[in-house]
Amino acid sequence: MARFDARGSSVTADMLHTVLRRRANSESVEDIQPDLIIPVGKRKGRNPTVASIYRALAEHAKREAYPEAVDQAHADFAAGARSRSGDRRSASRRPRRWSSASRRQGLRRTRAP
Repeated sequence: MARFDARGSSVTADMLHTVLRRRANSESVEDIQPDLIIPVGKRKGRNPTVASIYRALAEHAKREAYPEAVDQAHADFAAGARSRSGDRRSASRRPRRWSSASRRQGLRRTRAP
C-alpha cells in the first residue's frame, strides 16, 4: 500500500495528461519537463523534477493496472472514516495525569501507566 504524502504531488492531473500524450509521441521525460509549470504551492512557477514526473507516471500505471484495488481502498477508507467520526472528540479530551514523583518534585508532566 502506498504511503500517505502530506505535501501532495507537484504533478497535477493536467500535467500528467500532457506527459502521457507527449510520451505517446515518443518524447522523453527530460524533453517534456521544461514545458511543465507547477501551478500552486511553494514551488509555484517552477518546473517539476524529472523524479516527480516519473513517480506520477508510476502511480498512474499502478492505478491503471489495478483499478479494483483503488476502488476497494476508497471504499475501505470511507467506511473507516464513518466508524471513527464519533470517537475522535472523546479521544482528544482525555485528562492528562501526573505521576506521583512529578507532583512531589515539581518535574515535567509524564503519563502515568
